[in-house]
Amino acid sequence: MTKDLHAIRGIDEETYRRFRERAVRERMKVGEALNFAMKYWISEEKGKLRPNPKNLIKLHGLVKTTKKVRWSENIDEFLYGKNL
Repeated sequence: MTKDLHAIRGIDEETYRRFRERAVRERMKVGEALNFAMKYWISEEKGKLRPNPKNLIKLHGLVKTTKKVRWSENIDEFLYGKNL
């Protein structure tokens, strides 16, 4: 592995300090820890599936109707009678 210098802007100082402390505790150099973290983050993305809202249609037991439904009114009529 070549040793190159890469400058990164916009790093939160507190986050970097805690990251560096963790690297020291693990007896790693900051560059090694950063490589490990980036590789982990990239590999995690491959296994992650994005939810597809179109899959909701495929659920069993989902009520599909073309007419206007009155579920709350039907429940009220059943519980309290037709005269409210």
